[in-house]
Amino acid sequence: MSEKTAAVRHHIRAWRKHRALTQEQLADATGISRSYLTKIENGARRYDQASLERIAEALHCAPADLIRRHPTEADGVDEIWAAMSLEERTKAGAVLRAMFRHRA
Repeated sequence: MSEKTAAVRHHIRAWRKHRALTQEQLADATGISRSYLTKIENGARRYDQASLERIAEALHCAPADLIRRHPTEADGVDEIWAAMSLEERTKAGAVLRAMFRHRA
């Protein structure tokens, strides 16, 4: 399998543009060369976990966001859940159970 065919779909370019950064600015912020970043964005090269984490940190999002969602999409349930305290999760769980009780 070639590097290009092994590439995974991602939203790195969309997140970079959403944060109003040039490739050069993102490359400087991450320590990744601009040419390598260009190849990642174009799907010509795979990213590794370390690069994905550095890019996510520079773009102020989770690494999973770069793979799973466009920056204009609302946070997914798992991101909302992860940000909740235990008390908030308990209350949210009770609300969800009450909402869907009639389906059981």
